Formats: sequence, C-alpha cells, structure tokens
Amino acid sequence: MTDRDALLRELDFLPPQSLGEVLDFVGYLKQKRAREVPETMLLSEAALVKDWDTPEEDEAWANL
Repeated sequence: MTDRDALLRELDFLPPQSLGEVLDFVGYLKQKRAREVPETMLLSEAALVKDWDTPEEDEAWANL
C-alpha cells in the first residue's frame, strides 16, 4: 500500500468537520514547498529574459 492509499483510507475515518483542517494543512505544505525555490533562481530570471526573449532565440527554438 502506498502512502497515498493509506492517507485516502484514513480520510474515510475522519469526521467531516476535520476534513477542513486536513485541507488547510495540505495548503500549508504546498506554500512551504513554493518558498523552497532558491531566491537566486527567481532573481536571475529577470536578467536572463533579456537574452532569451529575442527573435533569434525564437527562431533557434522554433523547430522543437
């Protein structure tokens, strides 16, 4: 049995009012993962777009 299967099975036994808490926790985990993106990657994107967003680049990648 996978972790996903076990989690889904456990959800069947929770009272309906607890499902909102589980959903909130899942949202928290998603936000936590989103914050794990290295800041340098986000900062470099704006600088690199100047090189990437050109007609020459568009032509070079057009066949893919």
